[in-house]
Amino acid sequence: MSFNIAVLASGSGSNLQSIIDAVERGSLEAKICLVLCNRSNAFALERAKKAGIPTAIILHSDFENREEFDSAMIEQLQAANVDLVVLAGFMRILTPLFIKTFAGRIVNIHPALLPSFKGAHGIADAVEYGVTLAGCTVHFVDEIMDNGAIIAQAVVPFASDESADTVQKRVLAFEHRVYPQVLQWIANGRVSQNGRKASVQDTGLAKIPSDGSFIVSPQLEDGF
Repeated sequence: MSFNIAVLASGSGSNLQSIIDAVERGSLEAKICLVLCNRSNAFALERAKKAGIPTAIILHSDFENREEFDSAMIEQLQAANVDLVVLAGFMRILTPLFIKTFAGRIVNIHPALLPSFKGAHGIADAVEYGVTLAGCTVHFVDEIMDNGAIIAQAVVPFASDESADTVQKRVLAFEHRVYPQVLQWIANGRVSQNGRKASVQDTGLAKIPSDGSFIVSPQLEDGF
């Protein structure tokens, strides 16, 4: 029985592409049953079409309020028999209705080390603040923005004179590895949630590479 995921995206879809690639090489044992976008010009749609994945466009501007928009998305996702909703650069805040419908079955990747630097500009905010470590966080989604239980994080160092764009590229490279890995853990039933805490069964401890380039916790497995 296949594990069905739907990816919600608003832009270029680079994280979507990493998920597609993981499915195609067999390291992610799941089926992408739908890519849903709220912008008709999102390049994520082109990535999905190239991979033969069904797509849907639901423009938020066509609806009077967020609840009506989310109801339309819920209808599409339920029709696709979705097991997990994967947010990949989806630039809309989900309503309690949506989150309740797919409770415990929505994940997101955020370009910062939560709970620090929430919001749309996590990396730029971190660089501006003057921290020396950046990274990304994969977490469950609840009714508070960038708040749900953390599943995995990757940490990368950067120098004080590096630009936000430079740091973003470094972080994005690890987003593309960490996100498909977490989805594989979920597809295999290895992720559990207990209140604010999520845990992954049978993973190794985080390893610090000799060159100090990154830390990922839990440890990534072969193929990611």
